[in-house]
Amino acid sequence: MPFVDTGVDTALHVVAAVVLIGTIAAVGIGFWKIHELPIHKASSKEHHQIGLITALTWIGFIWHWVWVVAVIIAFVDGEQALRRIRDIWKEDTDSKYVPSSEYKKEHEATTSSSVTTAPKEAEHA
Repeated sequence: MPFVDTGVDTALHVVAAVVLIGTIAAVGIGFWKIHELPIHKASSKEHHQIGLITALTWIGFIWHWVWVVAVIIAFVDGEQALRRIRDIWKEDTDSKYVPSSEYKKEHEATTSSSVTTAPKEAEHA
């Protein structure tokens, strides 16, 4: 077997160990940086719930779904989101309001068209 019990064999083992340790360290640091992302985002936005986000981020090391909640809280502006939902809600209720006179016209048109199709359906049955 070539390179067995030589200096090259030892050097290759050292290189493999360094690469293995470096890879494990890089993965750990990358995981830590991604995991701390909600805290850094909340700090940069001066979020009102920085304590909650920090606690959820730390708990997220054990239960990962809690980290997702921390990300959502950190990245979503709650006040603005609630205002937008309120506006959508008001917009939706305003568009669904139909005056009674228009409702009667729509209802009469619908019932007259269904009456004309009813005998045709009876013939086919």
